[in-house]
Amino acid sequence: MPPSDPGPAFEPFMATAEAVIVERPHVDPEMIREIFSDAATMLHNGLALDGLDEHDTDAVVAGLCEALVDADPGAAVRAKARAAVEEPGDLHDPEAAAAAYWNTVTILRI
Repeated sequence: MPPSDPGPAFEPFMATAEAVIVERPHVDPEMIREIFSDAATMLHNGLALDGLDEHDTDAVVAGLCEALVDADPGAAVRAKARAAVEEPGDLHDPEAAAAAYWNTVTILRI
């Protein structure tokens, strides 16, 4: 069951969980859903995305959805943090986006 205020990552994370379940039929669907739900809740409660505008929040959440299914999610999130500053693309505040990625590494202990 989602928390009363699941934060901006909850829906995209749950969509990612469903994609993982389809792509990896050998995994336990409930465990995958719980992992992504817990991660979204931890990021929300840890204020990992605070300070980002809606555009950058969406971009970071999308990057996290991609990175967290990587074989080495910690390395993937750290690479996203570096890329946010080195190749910011259309990020409005690359430093804040990078900080959100670094906060994710700390909060999720990856």
